[in-house]
Amino acid sequence: TGELDISEREVFKIPAPLDLTGLFGLAGVDRENISYPGFLPKTHPDLLMGVVSSKPANIFKALRKKDVLVQHPYDSFATSVQRLVEQAAADPRVLAIKQTLYRTSGDSPIIDALIEAAMAGKQVLALVEIKARFDEQANIAWARKLEKYGVHVVYGMVGLKTHCKLMLIVRDEPDGLRRYAHIGTGNYNPKTARLYEDMGLLTSNTIITDDVARLFNHLSGMTRETNYRRLLVAPAGIRTGLITNIEHEIANHRAGLPARIRIKVNSVVDEAVIDALYHASNAGVPVDMWVRGICAVRPGVPGLSENVRVRSILGRFLEHSRLFWFENGGNPSVGIGSSDLMHRNLDRRVEAIVSITNPGHIAQIGELFDLAFDDQTVSWRLHDQNWTPVTTDDDGVPLRDLQEYLIRRVSARRN
Repeated sequence: TGELDISEREVFKIPAPLDLTGLFGLAGVDRENISYPGFLPKTHPDLLMGVVSSKPANIFKALRKKDVLVQHPYDSFATSVQRLVEQAAADPRVLAIKQTLYRTSGDSPIIDALIEAAMAGKQVLALVEIKARFDEQANIAWARKLEKYGVHVVYGMVGLKTHCKLMLIVRDEPDGLRRYAHIGTGNYNPKTARLYEDMGLLTSNTIITDDVARLFNHLSGMTRETNYRRLLVAPAGIRTGLITNIEHEIANHRAGLPARIRIKVNSVVDEAVIDALYHASNAGVPVDMWVRGICAVRPGVPGLSENVRVRSILGRFLEHSRLFWFENGGNPSVGIGSSDLMHRNLDRRVEAIVSITNPGHIAQIGELFDLAFDDQTVSWRLHDQNWTPVTTDDDGVPLRDLQEYLIRRVSARRN
């Protein structure tokens, strides 16, 4: 205190290091005994139907047959989303590529593919968010690089950050023009795709691709769109859409129909959504919240939230996907997208959530929630305002690590 010329009253003791970023240095230490074992993501099997293993997947051919739901890093980003952009850039039948870019790596193959496409004469639109926190300088640099090579760069809408994760490809096929789309929960960043858990829908569904096309027209200033068939879009539609679904669950429960709400987000602080969830809990609807970061929900409070459970899962990968599940009387209404339940996402950003209708994809997301809320899974559990880590059962036996379980299952998968 003497050297700093401060009094004892100005010194505050905390139970942990003040700057946790210093721990990043430990992650780079080359010591096998304290490192995670190696893991190699695999190509999603639906992208390999009829493909010789030595050849890359033909994404267009696969998506003409069926939608594909990928979960990174278990399903390879490089052989799915990245491969789709690269294949589109090299395909003479592809006429146009449109993509949102919030964060990506400096040496991104996504950027290289967009440049290659523009140089080949394709129409390429990149909607770049130059106000992405911590990445402003990098985003400006590669936005200028894209413009240099002929990419049409748009910087989004005044007053709103563009945070949605969208890609649209227009291809000239024998039966006419066909559009392909990707709607994701995470950034188009090959590096973080190996560290962050995210999900994405690859599709040629005409309703979804029409929605995505109209949203791109809206973002690029060509039209003003507010109505979509398979998308919820912020700032106009996500809060109201989610609250409508919550109220529908309450009505179903009162009518004696199956009702349940399950949500996975990074953070939840929006008062209107939280109040609606409390209302659902008081009506008897089970509410499960899987929240990695900030959580303003107080579960298990008598008279307020007895039917609410909150879990958080921390592990090798950063849980980053945003998933929304409503039981809908036994015919689940499920969506994935870019939005957390925060004011900035719902009011000051362009976000998109796409509805999932494929029964297999719905079952996949449902199983993920089942595993996360299983008492045999390691998790942090919130009661009122107190978090408790639960890692062993009553006999001290270690519980299931969800991410390690998914790694083992993917590793055992035969592509």
